[in-house]
Amino acid sequence: MRLGRIASPDGVAFVSIEGDGDAATAREIAEHPFGTPTFTGRSWPLADTRLLAPILASKVICIGKNYAAHAQEMGSEAPENPVIFIKPNTSIIGPQVPILRPKSSDRVDYEGELAVVIGQPCRDVKAAAAKGVILGYTIGNDVTARDQQAADGQWTRGKGHDTFCPLGPWIETELDPADLEIRTELNGEVKQRSRTSLMLHDIGEIVEWISAVMTLLPGDVILTGTPEGIGPMAAGDTVSVTIEGLGTLTNPVADRR
Repeated sequence: MRLGRIASPDGVAFVSIEGDGDAATAREIAEHPFGTPTFTGRSWPLADTRLLAPILASKVICIGKNYAAHAQEMGSEAPENPVIFIKPNTSIIGPQVPILRPKSSDRVDYEGELAVVIGQPCRDVKAAAAKGVILGYTIGNDVTARDQQAADGQWTRGKGHDTFCPLGPWIETELDPADLEIRTELNGEVKQRSRTSLMLHDIGEIVEWISAVMTLLPGDVILTGTPEGIGPMAAGDTVSVTIEGLGTLTNPVADRR
């Protein structure tokens, strides 16, 4: 199932997105998309709605340096264990919403990533059982104020600004994440191109590692790390992250006033 969250003439709703292109429709889900969804009977042409971030997580847990080539470009060794940090849920935005560069930073970078959406409360999940607690997958952009990340030595400020976690365009519940192409384009020029099979720690390992530390809740998002090719964005740019089987997440870039 392809799950989305939309603004329609009738308000905001979780939906099942059915069909493709101009023929796609959004069927309203009653209450929430977890478990077996039920439907209200209302639907809209997807073209008549606005896609929002597909989920508003209680927390966004991120994996740092999960591709060896990215660790190398950052001037460090690939970590033996997953390195985790958190972005606040106030950083989440949806497709086509501007990423706002804060006045306090001179360099704001894109980082295209595969995102995991948790489907049920869980703790101490073994890697082999991770699939059972996952709702599905979406696309994320771990936007980073690179100068602040370097200056602080820890990453909360550099990763946590409002608008620094674009998500979307929807959640795919039936997707094999093991070997998908991931590509980031800036103004139409390819900047990152890799495959999820090159992650140092796969999704099962990541879920096991994180859930040994903290309880994961329905809707929580895990960003699984970015490949090499990171770089800065300027006001007026457009950044797009495409993942095989998921589609494309596009956001303009602007300066915060």
